Amino acid sequence: MTRHVRIGIGLPVLLGAFTFFLLTVGSLGQPRPDLTRIGVDDVLAGAPPAERFGRDEVRISGWYAELDADCREATPDAAGLAAWLERTCPLRVLMPYQPAETVTQAELEETGLRLTAETGAAFPSRARPEGPNLRLQQLVFVGRFAHPAAAACSPPRVAVCRNTLVVTDYDGLIR
Repeated sequence: MTRHVRIGIGLPVLLGAFTFFLLTVGSLGQPRPDLTRIGVDDVLAGAPPAERFGRDEVRISGWYAELDADCREATPDAAGLAAWLERTCPLRVLMPYQPAETVTQAELEETGLRLTAETGAAFPSRARPEGPNLRLQQLVFVGRFAHPAAAACSPPRVAVCRNTLVVTDYDGLIR
């Protein structure tokens, strides 16, 4: 075998060994938390989210829907310390599937994961003033369940408040 043939065979073998080494080292350890997403259907299955996730930061992916002008407030007397958490309008939910343009408030409340934010600025802007504000892609929302303000909600709404995702950020890119 000539020197050129040995080099021609040796380079791909070395490149393969180096690639194997990088893949092995890269697969060690836990995945980065900022890359770990949970689907809405996984969050809604099983125990209530506040019990399962506590106050840990989670990233949940799903289909976003919002009702504003068409929304009817379930608790019109929400005026206490946690009014921002107790209020149902505008209704913002994350769904496990793309809702139809004709989706109703009852359907969103029944099958979706309720979202809120202390400032309200952590959500996509509305495309039009009425009807559901839907997106053509899934979004990833970052937030926490079991917000301390949930204890200040009216007694019948405490469980709803605890299991509402208090959003801090969202991303429109599903990678």
